Amino acid sequence: MANAHAAQRFDRLDLWRARGDLLNVNGNNIFFIDEGDDHQPVLPLIHGFPTSSWDWQAIWPQLRQQYRVVCMDMLGFGYSDKPNARNYTIHGQADIVEAVARARQLDTFHVLAHDYGDTVAQELLARQNQGSGYGQWLSVCFLNGGLFPETHHALLLQKLLLSPLGPLLNRFAGEKSFARSFTSVFGKHTQPSAAELQEFWYLINLQDGKHIFHNLITYMRDRLQHRERWVEALQHASVPVGLINGSVDPVSGSHMVKRFKALHCRCDYLAELPAIGHYPQVEAPEAVATHYLKFVGEAGAG
Repeated sequence: MANAHAAQRFDRLDLWRARGDLLNVNGNNIFFIDEGDDHQPVLPLIHGFPTSSWDWQAIWPQLRQQYRVVCMDMLGFGYSDKPNARNYTIHGQADIVEAVARARQLDTFHVLAHDYGDTVAQELLARQNQGSGYGQWLSVCFLNGGLFPETHHALLLQKLLLSPLGPLLNRFAGEKSFARSFTSVFGKHTQPSAAELQEFWYLINLQDGKHIFHNLITYMRDRLQHRERWVEALQHASVPVGLINGSVDPVSGSHMVKRFKALHCRCDYLAELPAIGHYPQVEAPEAVATHYLKFVGEAGAG
């Protein structure tokens, strides 16, 4: 029965894949989904590490009621290409997001980001502030993520992946160690099911993706190197900024929100979800959608 249930869940992944297409960006295929009507405001979604655009599937129907929603798997994630190289950078991923936006003619849009995607959005926001980014942003909203390296409490697995032991760890790490590490960042009462963990694991392993974890994890160094630029992007944001955060997240929970306030970052809307962990859009999709729509409405960014 469990195997049949898992097979059914993988059918859902196949349907997700069928809804999207591939865009060639600098020789690499980038998976994206673009759904909605031309008259609707546009909302790109930027996912986190180590997962993919599939993170947004639970919240997708609610957002689609009001927005033309666009998501993508960044390079090295999900259904996109996963070159085994050490040159993954946040700036490079930001370039890819802009390339997709340009190809889909997303001239004016909101942005919703999570985790690793938060950092990509910070770089893109810095470009917006400088007048050098593609398109015109209307707002940006962040879910849990390492907005500040000093408050990003990386998991032991992440630290080891960044170390010289990373390639060796990749070779021996399996589904059980992934599930143990992954579930540790969820809320106590919003843990992912076995079937959901199988979905995440399946997407990670497409195109031998697990074996580039030690390459992707270098974003933690990017955060240190470009901290000032990316913090200033939040402090001097040229568009309304929202923050929806799961408080019990050990990586970037309530302690991150405290730092956000202390640094006087622009904040037009703040929602703290007291029993939710690192993946609020997975753990509490209805609450996140409600808060997001309220943020855009209150910010007057339409």
